[in-house]
Amino acid sequence: MILAGDIGGTSTRLALFADGEREPAALEIYASREHDGLEQMVRAFLAAHPAMVERAAFGVAGPVRDGRCADTTNLAWPVNAASVAGVAGTDRVILLNDLEASAHGLTALGPDDLAVLNRDGPGATGNRAVVSAGTGLGQAGLYWDGERHHPFATEGGHTDFAPRNELEEGLRRYLTREHGHVSYERVCSGPGLVNVYRYLLDTSGEMATVELDGAAIAQAAFEQGGETCLRALDLMISVYGAQAGNVALTLMATGGVYLGGGIAPKILPRLRSGGFMRAFVDKGRFSSLLERIPVLVILNELTALVGAARVAAGGAR
Repeated sequence: MILAGDIGGTSTRLALFADGEREPAALEIYASREHDGLEQMVRAFLAAHPAMVERAAFGVAGPVRDGRCADTTNLAWPVNAASVAGVAGTDRVILLNDLEASAHGLTALGPDDLAVLNRDGPGATGNRAVVSAGTGLGQAGLYWDGERHHPFATEGGHTDFAPRNELEEGLRRYLTREHGHVSYERVCSGPGLVNVYRYLLDTSGEMATVELDGAAIAQAAFEQGGETCLRALDLMISVYGAQAGNVALTLMATGGVYLGGGIAPKILPRLRSGGFMRAFVDKGRFSSLLERIPVLVILNELTALVGAARVAAGGAR
């Protein structure tokens, strides 16, 4: 039996998998910030679902080095494989970046698990990329060796936000005053959507009648026709598309760019309206290359869990 985890800033998913199975035998979702650490959640999970765990793997939202994730920008606590092993009852515990786990899970996805934004061009093979907007902005690559893909983690979401016009330059200056360094994550994430919304309110002289989080802003853009909410969502989507295009060029991801995380499936109709792909391909002399790269939205929220389970099983890393 394999214990797998997807450890995010908002939610933590824990599941048991029989070796080789795609569907979990047991699954629980915990609010990450309502717990003192991963050990507490693993203890509660195994109390609810007793099992003899042979191996375990956890995808964690942050950089992993030597079995530890100490620099967690969106988690309230660090993660240590040795400490978790004592609770899980096995010394065969692997920590990996959550986007690397998602990349390992791509091969388990079927057509119903994906929504197409840009269809495959002829012979669309080669490296791949995963770009996931949620509580943060995660990114991973998959190197193609001619026979199979090899996932690897990055922290590209923390690279410098590069404005493309005066509106975005104003956004960069606005966020610089508040944060100093402005990364793409400050714009392309749930908190990033709030940042964009506040910027548009301030520059237009509007007053917010109520404080909104990212989910409420997106909902208002779709359901209530809130003009500023819709403008904020469209601006975030455009920046998201531009950065996904940057990643595609950086990794030469001719095999496809996959949009993971919790945001993309929820705003899929707006992603399909054209703004994302216009920004994605707007790369001057390399626009024709970007036009041929498949772009897909991951709809299966268990992708990182399945990927972690595959790593624990030893068949994917």
